[in-house]
Amino acid sequence: RELMQKSIIIYSSVDGHTKEICEKIAGHMIGDSDIFSVDDNPEIQNYEKIIIGASIRYGKYRTKLFDFIESNIEVISEKENAFFSVNVVARKAEKNTPNTNPYVQKFLNSTTWIPNKVEVFAGKIDYPKYKFLDKYAIKFIMLITKGPTDTSKRYEFTDWDKVKNFAKNI
Repeated sequence: RELMQKSIIIYSSVDGHTKEICEKIAGHMIGDSDIFSVDDNPEIQNYEKIIIGASIRYGKYRTKLFDFIESNIEVISEKENAFFSVNVVARKAEKNTPNTNPYVQKFLNSTTWIPNKVEVFAGKIDYPKYKFLDKYAIKFIMLITKGPTDTSKRYEFTDWDKVKNFAKNI
């Protein structure tokens, strides 16, 4: 029997920032961690801990996230598990906890899974990386929500200490 716990960290990401957060989490956790995209449909039954992270784009999580969770709900529920959401709304102090973040609440209301631990991290806006339509749609959303609108810049809102604390508490 292994003494070290093996964890799997599964992400659903559009631009890669959620994967980056997963890599940081893995670096702070005790034991081995494997990181997979939800698109890989990874086998999860041989892991002691299952962490799932997902980002928001235009107010929605990807359908594949829900499909993966629903098709693996029994295995996920019987293991130690956690969920985290990555969204730019969490940059605001009044929306940066699982109880106050509308997207975390939306997620929890859209799935039968009840995670053992839930967290939310502010994401990043990487205007130079976005295609034309995304760039201006996101700029418009930022204009409405009083966020940054200079499309020549990147804005990272992630609190890396919060990520570290989450990893250490899993």
